[in-house]
Amino acid sequence: MKYTLSELATFTGSQLIGNPDYEITGVENLEAALPNEAAFLENARYEKQLSASQAGVIFIHPSIPPLPGKNFLVTPHPSLSFQKVLELFIASPQSGFEGIHPSAVIHPDATIGEDTTVGPYSVIDRGAKIGPKCRIGPGVFIGAETEIGSECILHAHVTVREGCFLGNRVILQPGAVIGACGFGYFTDNKGKHTHLKQLGKVVLEDDVEIGANTAIDRARFKTTRIGRGTKIDNLVQIGHQVEVGEDNLLVAQVGIAGSTKTGRNVVMGGQVGVAGHLTIHDGVMLAAQSGVSKSLLESGTYGGAPAAPMKEVAVQYVHMRSLPKLIQRLKELEAKIEKYEKAFLS
Repeated sequence: MKYTLSELATFTGSQLIGNPDYEITGVENLEAALPNEAAFLENARYEKQLSASQAGVIFIHPSIPPLPGKNFLVTPHPSLSFQKVLELFIASPQSGFEGIHPSAVIHPDATIGEDTTVGPYSVIDRGAKIGPKCRIGPGVFIGAETEIGSECILHAHVTVREGCFLGNRVILQPGAVIGACGFGYFTDNKGKHTHLKQLGKVVLEDDVEIGANTAIDRARFKTTRIGRGTKIDNLVQIGHQVEVGEDNLLVAQVGIAGSTKTGRNVVMGGQVGVAGHLTIHDGVMLAAQSGVSKSLLESGTYGGAPAAPMKEVAVQYVHMRSLPKLIQRLKELEAKIEKYEKAFLS
């Protein structure tokens, strides 16, 4: 497959600087790219790599000055434009199973929309409703009375338990579990734990994506909700009756305890832990391994445990690195004081 730079510029809506007839046959990262391959520069920190790169064309942001003698495709979103070209050269393998596989077990009261595929050994329970153009992978379980919108993708071994609701274009990666029981128990005066039955549901709004082996628990009697456009990474735990706002990004191993609410465009780095019954304001960004024990009611970047504004955390880290020197200095001062005390008393 070959594409000229003129064709790639038109396809991606980019401004071409260079030879319009130059041909590209593949894609690669900036450092390893050969003269017949396209690359991209998204982060200005790596701008020094431009001069050394052998790439036949490089997608860059308008703020980055192009170098003479090289081909560039200028676009406000280099990574996104590069992705379009990447998909021209690397096609994702498609499943060989079409329609509803004969090994799938589908209750007669379930409804399957047009052009929806159901893979081998999947189970769809009573009263479930699946919209058109969905892809249900092998070994998927969809519980009773669950509703799934159009153009959703449920990869292998996904579980969506009874009474849940998925909007349109929802993507669930392998092993995701939607609607398991929330972690709720009554502990008596003898220390015995009695399970409190969880009778609520989970709602995933339009364009939500859930990573592999992530678990989103059903509420005790109301709703656990993931807002429109939110993207959740692998191995994330969302507790019962949590409400995650729109366009959040939750990175791997985040854990959010029950009844916490997040606003719009909240970002949580890897292994962030959030206690229950808290509120996280719009636009809050939490650095990796932050621990949130109190509500964060102002936008901004936070870090540390307990989480605090990042400027305060940075000062704390500086002081912590100085602790060995401060302790040694304190010991020296104590020794001097002890020496002076002995001299004075004698």
